[in-house]
Amino acid sequence: VQLQASGGGLVQTGGSLRLSCTASRRTSSNNGMGWFRRAPGKEREFVATIGWRGGSTYYADSVKGRFTISRDNAKNTVYLQMNSLKPEDTAVYYCAQSRYATMSSQAENYAYWGQGTQVTVSS
Repeated sequence: VQLQASGGGLVQTGGSLRLSCTASRRTSSNNGMGWFRRAPGKEREFVATIGWRGGSTYYADSVKGRFTISRDNAKNTVYLQMNSLKPEDTAVYYCAQSRYATMSSQAENYAYWGQGTQVTVSS
């Protein structure tokens, strides 16, 4: 399975971006999906996850209320709508496909990872 992430860029504080992640195989619609990020000099961290049906979502406290994860299984695509962006959101964002149908915040539960897309928030 290949995951192609896109939508990153440079935005000012308070701005918005929408990331997309498209899977190469339709069977990915049966798996939970997640977004993670790695900021410069920091460990990778969990951002958001969604179950295979899209009805269950879970967020890191740092993005709750600002970010929204969603998916369109007909398009094999998962999205991350990011609003009210802050400089501390600057990172490379990675999408990932879980080994399971349920959502998960644990990186070890993810079998496939995208290449990452850079998000930079200027102050």
